[in-house]
Formats: sequence, C-alpha cells, structure tokens
Amino acid sequence: MAKKLDDVMAALPQERKQRVEARAMELATLKDLRQASRQTQEQLAAVLGVGQDAISRLEKRSDMLLSTLRHYVESMGGKLELVAQFPNRPPMVIEHLGVETTSGRKTRATA
Repeated sequence: MAKKLDDVMAALPQERKQRVEARAMELATLKDLRQASRQTQEQLAAVLGVGQDAISRLEKRSDMLLSTLRHYVESMGGKLELVAQFPNRPPMVIEHLGVETTSGRKTRATA
C-alpha cells in the first residue's frame, strides 16, 4: 500500500524532519529553472505550443510524466538526466526514459 508523504513526514523525529525540510528548500523548482534561464511563462508556452496557463499549472504540479519534464527542460535549452544512486556503487544514468521511438511508443529504461 502506498504511503502519503505527509504521513511519512509526520512519523519522523523532529530533527530528521527539519533536515528533510531544509534540504527540500535547497532543491530547484520548475519555476526556479525557468527563471534561471531568464524566460517568462509566456515565452516558454510559445516554445511548447501551449498557453501560459498550462505552464503555470505545470510548475505547480508535484507529480508528472518524465517525458513532460524532459520536454519542459529541453524547451529551455537544457537536458534532463535521471541518475539512480545506490550504496557502494557508482551512480547510473538512466537513458531513453520518456523518449518516443519512431513507432510512437515509449522506450524502456536502460542503464
């Protein structure tokens, strides 16, 4: 059964919860990425072929398809990389996730 983030956070000791919240504040949001690239929502919407309201909604979402996130980042001239990290192993970049093939079907993740 899936756990809600609020439930997990509530169960953490106060010190751990503070460390998690401090780390979360260090992470960039989609809005931060867009602003760092000196683009407005209107400019990004024009590149993506959507309305400004769609960009606003996208930047407020906490969950989305990786292909949507990849398209958003690439429209600003960036490249999205997904890295899996495991203890005692070097990081592994997951490639081709959310990339459409010529047949229009999504490819499987490869490492």
